Amino acid sequence: MRSGRLSRLALVGALLGALAASLVGCGSGSAGEPAASSGAAGTSGSAASSDREVTLVIGAYSVAKDALQAIMPLFREEWKAKTGQDVRFQESYEASGTQARSIAGGFKADVAVLSMEGDMDKIEKAGLMGDRWRSEDDGGMITRSIVVMGTRAGNPLGIRDFEDLAKPGVKVLYPNPQTSGGAQWDINALYGAGLMIAEEQTGRKDEAAAKQFLVDIHQNVESMDKSGRASMAAFEYGVGDVIVTYENELRARIAQGVDYEIVTPSRTILIENPAAVVDKNADEHGVRDVADAFVEYLHGDAAQEVFAENGFRPVSETAARLWDGKFTEPEKLFDISYLGGWDYVRKELYSDRGVWYQVLAGL
Repeated sequence: MRSGRLSRLALVGALLGALAASLVGCGSGSAGEPAASSGAAGTSGSAASSDREVTLVIGAYSVAKDALQAIMPLFREEWKAKTGQDVRFQESYEASGTQARSIAGGFKADVAVLSMEGDMDKIEKAGLMGDRWRSEDDGGMITRSIVVMGTRAGNPLGIRDFEDLAKPGVKVLYPNPQTSGGAQWDINALYGAGLMIAEEQTGRKDEAAAKQFLVDIHQNVESMDKSGRASMAAFEYGVGDVIVTYENELRARIAQGVDYEIVTPSRTILIENPAAVVDKNADEHGVRDVADAFVEYLHGDAAQEVFAENGFRPVSETAARLWDGKFTEPEKLFDISYLGGWDYVRKELYSDRGVWYQVLAGL
């Protein structure tokens, strides 16, 4: 963030937290203190079950909150009819990376719903779950999206593609990839677009050119917030000209009456978001059956329709057919494998001396 803007941002900083809370909605707690919602009793991280009632602790990334809270009553009704048991939910919503670290560090979530596979890896490496969630037909992913840009009504600066983010005077927002999985998707999209542009021009991927593409855009960054939802709150308050974010975030806000424009870049990345049972915690709490059933329900048609209504691209074939043609397709859509896969990306982009560190340090 450039020093000339610090005083203005300081004035709005106190209000951004309140606005972020209004966007996220009431009832969410910190990663260490899940909220008592959907009829949940108590706010500790432990869950109890009985023949008549079971409590399921959900640790999720913030962007998924609205959809999940619409899905939970549907699952509860189905589970009640099937088993006679009432499901109560304790929910925590945080930036995906923060949530993953919290679960790995001791937050007793039974189910993790996160922004990216790399955050699930943190929980696996902590010994809390295996990799069976990857064996689903859709690879364990419950939603898809793409990275797009959002502008003010009428797109006053005429933003058409990622290259426009580097133009003089354009104030850009995206969240901080050190805390936000959503931000890593954003940076991956920009870096991948840079690679693809170089490949189109020279016939090969040029990592130096892709890094410079990031540098040129980052010079225009107005603010980096801790999560995708917090970044959206800042944009909502009036900070910046254009936000780099999930398509679903903008679609959800537009559906709620906010006058934004979605600009789909010509080259962008496919986002895939996983959900999984945290095996050790679910077994410890005696809620394995309901935890497995809830994750399975998230993959099903009813939940997928709710996700689509909240701006996500559905993964189930039935829901995808119903929503065919309702999402704008980029000219060239790549996935994480184009960048070398998550292991390579974590090492090359986000390690202590990786590309992103170099961009921040001006190296």
